[in-house]
Amino acid sequence: MSVSPATEKALREAMSRLIAGQPRHTDGTFSKENLYREAGVSRATMNRATTVIAEWGAYVAEHGRRTAGEARRNAELAELQHKLEKKTTECTELHKKLDAAATIIAALHHNNEALREHLNSRTGGLADLTTRRAEQRGSSTLIGPC
Repeated sequence: MSVSPATEKALREAMSRLIAGQPRHTDGTFSKENLYREAGVSRATMNRATTVIAEWGAYVAEHGRRTAGEARRNAELAELQHKLEKKTTECTELHKKLDAAATIIAALHHNNEALREHLNSRTGGLADLTTRRAEQRGSSTLIGPC
């Protein structure tokens, strides 16, 4: 048993709209339910259109159940996921460099403090540079504008 030419035409037009991502009466997913609802026929009527159902099944088998919009969205999501992973890796590397720099700065600060303590223990305290220069001028001859 087959269907009328008008029913077959309605099913083919519905199939074309779904494939084009321009459904009028459904959410656009590639399902038999959406095909018969988009065509405005009953499920039983659609099931009698064996040629159209076979073409629909072949299309879905080849292209999957995702619409063009869903495939595009999934591709965009995959690209954004890749960018996020790249930025996360970059942030991790920058955090490692920041931690290394902080460690080096702390070590340099510690060394600086140790040198100050050593100098203070030898001289009794840090001298003012102007006083030190004045003392040096009085005791020796300096060359240049110092």
